[in-house]
Amino acid sequence: MHIAPYDNRNEPIVAAGNATVPLNYFNIVKLRAGEAFEYRVPGFETCIVPATGTVDVAVEGVAFGALGGRGVDVWDGEPQGVYVPVGAMARMVCTSYTAEIFVAGAAYDTVLEPFDVREADLVQYGSDETKTHRKIKHILGQKQAGRVGRLLVSELYTVGAGGWSGFPSHKHDTDRLPDETRHDETYNFRFRPNWGSGMQMLQREEGQPGDAYHVVDGSTFCIDRGYHPCAVLPGYEMYYFTILGGLSQRPLVQYFQPTHAYQIETIPGIKDMIAKFK
Repeated sequence: MHIAPYDNRNEPIVAAGNATVPLNYFNIVKLRAGEAFEYRVPGFETCIVPATGTVDVAVEGVAFGALGGRGVDVWDGEPQGVYVPVGAMARMVCTSYTAEIFVAGAAYDTVLEPFDVREADLVQYGSDETKTHRKIKHILGQKQAGRVGRLLVSELYTVGAGGWSGFPSHKHDTDRLPDETRHDETYNFRFRPNWGSGMQMLQREEGQPGDAYHVVDGSTFCIDRGYHPCAVLPGYEMYYFTILGGLSQRPLVQYFQPTHAYQIETIPGIKDMIAKFK
């Protein structure tokens, strides 16, 4: 499901209980200097990630100061995040001129402890020759195993301009271990320059034509099932904020489309990339 950019007025874009991705939650909060925003999401653990700007965060009285710090866009600095336990009250106060904050969530039923992430876990894979050169910054990834319930949060950047992401085509819509796990997935896209755009494919059945969606700066895309590679136009860089929520476990097991799975052996570093979604 493609959700075109709109002024959400700090209300969830993907609310708890969303029909397409019931395991996901997503909000974009925009604040000016001194403004505050509070939220609580029963039944969901969440992660606060400033896209730009800086905020002071408090989670049930536990303080995490000066979170964020990126400037004009998501390319201008490194990501930081705060993990918010299931149903906890979180409050953020903008300490920069403005701030745009992503709030990612996944359904879960156990209350854990809040913590902050100041340095993302970086993975690069692909190559210019295969048109798959990518950089992934894991905010809630393998390093946070045991501290998070079902939520995986990362940022994916193109390296160079143009090419494909999410390839070889894969899906993760059915719990059938050891071959695949059910993980709902939500993206928010950004482009540099911001008039760039791309395409999100969604092929629901092997051997059958799928759908293609034109994604622009600020597009949100929710994936419930099917193979889902995406591409950016030549001459533009693409970023997407990625939320994964598992049904029965946190580690993601991707099922690669049989017709393309052999290309796992042709794309440098992709096996390391796969292993990091744990």
